[in-house]
Amino acid sequence: MTRRLDFIQRANASYIEQQYQRYRQDPGAVPEEWALFFAGFDLAEAPGRAPQGAGRSGGVFALVHAYREFGHLAAALDPLGQNPGRHPLLDPAAYGLSEADLDRPVDGQPFRGTFRATLRDLIAALTETYCGSLGVEYMDIPDPERREWLAERLENRTHRPALNAERRLAILERLLSADAFENFLHVRYVGQKRFSLEGAASLIPMLDTLIAEAAALGVQQLVIGMPHRGRLNVLAHVMHKPLEIILSEFESSFVPEDVQGHGDVKYHMGYSSTTQGPSGQPVHLDLNFNPSHLEFVNPVVLGSVRARQDLMRDAGRDRGIPVLIHGDAAFAGEGIVPETLALAQLPFYQTGGTIHLIVNNQIGFTTSPSDVRVTRYPTDIAKVIEAPVLHVNGDDPEACVHAISLALEYRATFKRDVFVDLVCYRRHGHNELDDPTFTQPVMYTAIAVHVPAARRYAERLQSEGVLDAARLATIEADLQATLAAAHAKVKNEHPRASEPPLGGNWSGFEWAGQDWGADTRVPREALERIARDLARVPEGFHPHPKVAKLYEARVQMLADDRVDWGGGEALALGSLLMEGRGVRLTGQDCGRGTFSHRHAVWHDTTTGARHIPLQHLGSDADAFQIIDTMLSEAAALGFEYGYSTADPRPLVIWEAQFGDFANVAQVYIDQFLASAESKWRRMSGLTLLLPHGYEGQGPEHSSARLERFLELCANGNMQVIAPTTPAQLFHALRRQVHRRFRKPLVVMTPKSLLRHKLVVSAVSEFADGGFANVIDDRAVSDVDAVERVLLVTGKFYYTLLEARAAAKAGPRVALVRVEQLYPFPHQELSTVLARYPRARDVRWVQEEPANMGPWRSLRHRLEGALPSGATLDVIARKAAPTPATGYYHLHVEQERELLAHALEGLAAPAPRAAPSRARSGGGAA
Repeated sequence: MTRRLDFIQRANASYIEQQYQRYRQDPGAVPEEWALFFAGFDLAEAPGRAPQGAGRSGGVFALVHAYREFGHLAAALDPLGQNPGRHPLLDPAAYGLSEADLDRPVDGQPFRGTFRATLRDLIAALTETYCGSLGVEYMDIPDPERREWLAERLENRTHRPALNAERRLAILERLLSADAFENFLHVRYVGQKRFSLEGAASLIPMLDTLIAEAAALGVQQLVIGMPHRGRLNVLAHVMHKPLEIILSEFESSFVPEDVQGHGDVKYHMGYSSTTQGPSGQPVHLDLNFNPSHLEFVNPVVLGSVRARQDLMRDAGRDRGIPVLIHGDAAFAGEGIVPETLALAQLPFYQTGGTIHLIVNNQIGFTTSPSDVRVTRYPTDIAKVIEAPVLHVNGDDPEACVHAISLALEYRATFKRDVFVDLVCYRRHGHNELDDPTFTQPVMYTAIAVHVPAARRYAERLQSEGVLDAARLATIEADLQATLAAAHAKVKNEHPRASEPPLGGNWSGFEWAGQDWGADTRVPREALERIARDLARVPEGFHPHPKVAKLYEARVQMLADDRVDWGGGEALALGSLLMEGRGVRLTGQDCGRGTFSHRHAVWHDTTTGARHIPLQHLGSDADAFQIIDTMLSEAAALGFEYGYSTADPRPLVIWEAQFGDFANVAQVYIDQFLASAESKWRRMSGLTLLLPHGYEGQGPEHSSARLERFLELCANGNMQVIAPTTPAQLFHALRRQVHRRFRKPLVVMTPKSLLRHKLVVSAVSEFADGGFANVIDDRAVSDVDAVERVLLVTGKFYYTLLEARAAAKAGPRVALVRVEQLYPFPHQELSTVLARYPRARDVRWVQEEPANMGPWRSLRHRLEGALPSGATLDVIARKAAPTPATGYYHLHVEQERELLAHALEGLAAPAPRAAPSRARSGGGAA
């Protein structure tokens, strides 16, 4: 059996081998179609012995099954002609059928299509269905309903009606438009990159078909993600971005009107528009902006669609569809692809199925498929989520249109992902400046003489009498005239793209100005009501005793005027929900909280049923979503970023289990979160909660890499804070949705401080005031006695506080907390420092190594806030390549050294301490 499976060329070999071994032990242990299939193999191996249940009818059954399973291996998919032809697994002799049987009548079961009568006719029908320009993989799907549905539509050709002349001419015109656009750019803008669509022009009529048929199904929103290749063509012909604006972007003097930010290259840009379906139904199209990290836009698109569906109350996931266009090499190679595919199947991330369209150029940058992947097709990862794949020859535009139509119907019926593999080629190199003949001379020799699909299709229509030469000439002349007119407008009128106003879901919002404040106060009575409501146990529910006690304690906290971190967060989220605002909180184990401080989800100790107290505040239970994600950072963060860009009204939070887990999602932080407003004028209010602090637990979970976020800060692009009190967190979260603009918020949250006796806030701090960018030392009674000011942020403040008390240095040193690190609170800090007239010794104290943490990013800003005559020094661990030591004893010694340097010369006399093993401080590199 293994020898025969070599023919399959890695197509499910292990699975088939497993099924065959089961069949050998007991033919009844496998489904009937597999029994007949293997019976055919055995019959071919021993022609004189027909297995039980075989014979000619059994052989026909197995042959039909073989075409369904393996027909794609013989399909004519490659426009360049490298097609396999016949395949041994489709040889009738393998199933006990001989030449003598070809002209005998057969039943044809289970084939759904029509054929005249004989085995020869059946084979012809099967070949036309499964081995033409369309090859389909769907027999791996374990659900018989979906398999039967696909078989019905593939085999019964009444479901594949012939296109009328008008429709065929429309397809031709779109192909000609796509090619004319690329040729025009190639001639007019020699040497400029555009990532041409040439070789894959069928993508344009496919998207036209998708949009028109989706509109007919009642779809109102289509969100598209795609890489560079073909993007300009899609912008022009699908998104209807004005040609003159696209052409103007090729001009060296191009600068948009009222330019804000830094912009991006033209083949990264997105666009939104509204088009109409065949009956005038409006359909909103959104092509997402995408950086060079190709497939990373995938979860962003899905998050955006999910938010739109939630806004439309589209519980059936019928009115919003995600469409992801991929390159073959990136789709097979990028780990974000399987991560996103898996995430999208989970309940809180489902969008009713994605339509995936792979533009299969049969090459990476310069790399052949054999060096890119170990599978036959780039789409083989689709088997993980049990999705059908339709492979289609890009030079057969009618087959391409049929494939995308079938994909849409499948998605609408089953609300599941579906893949279309558009097998095509790339006429130029990776870009128009690249010479592909260096590495692919044979392929590009074939491409050089290959007739484009538009020309081939025109010749076909002419031969069939649908089109004459005069009509073709008119179409081509009109296309050239349109391009020439747009070009003349660029040269004569110098059109510039102006920034569109904030509209749609963003109506009523505005771009950030100088005032980033917001009224985030909540009356005491409301806070007490929230705490009581959250602690209420539903009738018949049996909560874990510790969880019930925690919520009861939160009610008592308000009475005692000492609200802890978990209580402050619950009050922030609860108050937003009471105001009718939504909250979406996601992360690994965020329901309980990594450090068991949240317990937002209760579990009945008897039945396992869940109760989410925050869902019972306000009038809409769906307003609060708390989601324990799969073990994913990149895809999960990308999804939440997409969600936040589509709906600015809810508070959207992603929490890392440990702050350094955000490392795995760095692409989204760099290329989307920190820069999207500057590059693309797209706001986001996404909040990141990143546990940060040194507790001697080693290098991996100490640091949330605060320095990386600060390096990305410029031009007011986001907020980075390290709050030290529950009230500070409360106001920071609430102001995210109480302003008329949106900015990303990065929060360095605590770990050990979650239960620290000093990390509490009075109720008045929630009911009055707001977020404080700088917190002065409230324990200082005589400012004239202060000789030194220690500036600190986050958790280390409490370490310094305890050390100061132990050293009895309180009157001579002030501890000032910098709660917001960006935008840097220059004025507030200057005002605080000016309060200490004799303190000319200012020190920045951090627990991170000197080459990490805030120091290097903030030094120049801190110096700008110093009073005249003051000096600034840094107290930090020595510079290191790793955030923290893995030895707890060494961690303690390093911390002791930091404290000694911070308080040196100020402590009350004490017995001389033994010298420490490790020196630190001073920031030496």
